[in-house]
Amino acid sequence: MGKLLYVGTHGTDDPTRATMPFIGAVGALKRGHEPSIFLMGESVYLPKGNVADTVNGVGFPPLRQLLDEIIGAKVPIYV
Repeated sequence: MGKLLYVGTHGTDDPTRATMPFIGAVGALKRGHEPSIFLMGESVYLPKGNVADTVNGVGFPPLRQLLDEIIGAKVPIYV
């Protein structure tokens, strides 16, 4: 399948937008693609420490759940 790059620029100030690249990557994984995530700006803090535990986008699973799935699948995250 295809290789996809998801770019994140938002942090904890906008949890819904912060969650978007992780939602996209998980969806791509489930469809057999090879996703990667590139974080820049405020989003670089999302995978650090307990920050992911505090991010809950509207209508999405908690970021911690998505991040655990992405890490488990060894999806590259570039900062």
